Amino acid sequence: MSIKVLRSHFRGSVAFLAIAVAVMPMVATVAGAAGENVAVVVDQAKVIKLPEKVATVVVGNPLIADVSLQPGGMVVVTGKGYGSTNMIAMDRVGAVLAERDIQVEGPLEKLVTVYRGIERESYSCTPTCQRRVTLGDGPNYFNATLGQTNTLNAQASAAGGAIR
Repeated sequence: MSIKVLRSHFRGSVAFLAIAVAVMPMVATVAGAAGENVAVVVDQAKVIKLPEKVATVVVGNPLIADVSLQPGGMVVVTGKGYGSTNMIAMDRVGAVLAERDIQVEGPLEKLVTVYRGIERESYSCTPTCQRRVTLGDGPNYFNATLGQTNTLNAQASAAGGAIR
C-alpha cells in the first residue's frame, strides 16, 4: 500500500472512531436506562436521576404510579397502587432518552393485618400499632380510617393557616 492510501485509510478510521466515541454515550444512556426497575412502596416517593435533557415524562398507568419531573432530570416517583407500569422520558423533540419499569409494592414497615371474617384491617406498628389506610382493607374500615385522616389533615391545615 502506498502512503497516500494508508493516510486516507487512517483518516477514515480516526473519523469513524471519533464518531463512535461521540455517539456511544447517547447509546449507553438509552440502553443503560432500558430495563432498569424502580421499586417504590405504595404511598411513598422515591427520587431517581434521568438525563438532564428530559422535557416530558409519560407513565403507563397513573393509577399505579405518579411521576413528577424536577429540574436537572430529577424525577419523583410516587406509588399510588400495587402493581407494575412503565415510564418513558423524552426530550423536547420527542426522542426517547430513557425507559424504566416501575414496581409498586406493599409497605415494608412493621405492618399487622387483622382479619374479621372476610374484612381486613391494617395497622402500622412502629412503635405502637395505629390504623393505616391500605389498599385491600375492608370498605367500612378503609372509609372510617380515611375519613379520620382527612379530618385530621383539614384541622392541621386550618390551624396552620391561622398561625400566619
